[in-house]
Amino acid sequence: MSLAETPALSVAETTSPAAADADAAAAAANPALLGLPTFIVGAVALGLFLVGYQPTGATAALLSIIVLSTGLGQLLATLWAVRLGSGAVAAIFGIFSGFWLTLASALYGITHGWFGSTAALPGTLTVFALSWLVVVVLLTLASLRLPLAFTVLFGLVDLALLLVFLFASGGATNTGLETMAGIVVFLFTLLGMYLFFDAMGVATGGRSLPLGSPVIKV
Repeated sequence: MSLAETPALSVAETTSPAAADADAAAAAANPALLGLPTFIVGAVALGLFLVGYQPTGATAALLSIIVLSTGLGQLLATLWAVRLGSGAVAAIFGIFSGFWLTLASALYGITHGWFGSTAALPGTLTVFALSWLVVVVLLTLASLRLPLAFTVLFGLVDLALLLVFLFASGGATNTGLETMAGIVVFLFTLLGMYLFFDAMGVATGGRSLPLGSPVIKV
């Protein structure tokens, strides 16, 4: 069962041949086809940064990716979902659009002295990670009626944010926590890749990949 086919997110219910055709069209016009790959590229860039792969120009590359690809891509996927009348999908991509764009704004502002010196970075990351941790935990709990893969993905995002919060609140000196956060980012990136293969497969006429049963089935 794909994101587009999830009962809570479906554009139309299958009650007739015409409705079945509508469901097939909805699967082919799935905002996840844009939202997932743009999410993945930002997550890869962030994961590389967190595990310490920071050659010259790494910050510029990270900011460019998360603004012009990930943040913008999530926003376009949100608008696509709104156009289809799929509120839950719009909420998911809208939340992550806000996440990536505010991350870029915070990093860009700190590195250019808009919000103080770079010494303020640990405090900035602490507030950022804690604030978004609250929101993504809420999303995780609200996703319990979705296939398990989505809940697991959101849970891994929660864990990465918690590790970033612990890293930043300790003065950004414990590189072990930073590396662990990067590894968790790569884990949810892999799951995002699996979900993209599922969405693309369904959109091109294939069968949905196993995504696991929802935690809450009623």
